Amino acid sequence: MNQKYSIFHVQGGLGKHVVATAVAKCIKNNHPDRKLIVVCAWPDVFMNLSFVDRVYQLGNTSYFYQNYIQDKDSLIFHQEPYFTTDHINKKLPLIQTWCKMYGIKYNGEKPIVKFNKLQRKIAKDTWCSGNKPIMVIHTNGGPMSLDAKPYSWTRDMPHELAQEIVNHYKEDYTIYQVTKINSPKLDGAVHIFATQEKLLSTMELFSILIHSKKRILIDSCLQHAAAALELSSTVLWNGTSPNIFRHDIHDNISTQIPHDFKLPGSYLFDFDFHGPEIEYPFDDDAELYNFKQITKSIDKQ
Repeated sequence: MNQKYSIFHVQGGLGKHVVATAVAKCIKNNHPDRKLIVVCAWPDVFMNLSFVDRVYQLGNTSYFYQNYIQDKDSLIFHQEPYFTTDHINKKLPLIQTWCKMYGIKYNGEKPIVKFNKLQRKIAKDTWCSGNKPIMVIHTNGGPMSLDAKPYSWTRDMPHELAQEIVNHYKEDYTIYQVTKINSPKLDGAVHIFATQEKLLSTMELFSILIHSKKRILIDSCLQHAAAALELSSTVLWNGTSPNIFRHDIHDNISTQIPHDFKLPGSYLFDFDFHGPEIEYPFDDDAELYNFKQITKSIDKQ
């Protein structure tokens, strides 16, 4: 008898891949008799998941058609959830939209990040060398390449606010700033993704969360990974929508977007992830966040 397969194709950023682990679990739960094959851009996210049988990186799929599709009983899950009516109209969280698009029953599956024994040991050796508890502040998300945009106002943390947070906590915590190589660095913090030799691997980056005491994050990969690890965090939202991208385990704090702004470059979505400067909607003297509200949220973690 031919082997049955579910083939799940994922593209996009690292945070989207973490969310996709919940969708992968939902596919498996709906089709338990099929082997689950994942093709994606960030294979490390799926490597340790027991319900995933094989993981292939996009562009490295030699003989894939003959192995999994030709004369096989395979279901293909390849559509893009970002361009569905529910997602564009902000009707459902992304996971539910994704599962609805595939016509599979959603049973509350949540994102999963799993470390093996050696990864946990390396994480402890890497992050736990000091005497202070660890705080993680994720200031700048998105692509980490040298030519990436240094600051995207739609989801990156305002630099002055981030520095104020570091100044407030630096005496009591070892603070790791997760940022882009070409983004502003915070005084009093250790910079991650800013090493000259190499970028951290996916699981090395995520592993800092399991040893952190406090987390102040943005709409990027670490807020999804923290939710997967059941680590409640403070998450700041500038322009992207918490209605579709948030996790309820976090304390999600949003700015108040003015209703009279213009979006000349927008098509199906309001604000672009990359934050075109021409669409910045706030007045020059606008206070995007209440600092006391943020520190109160952090202190509750």
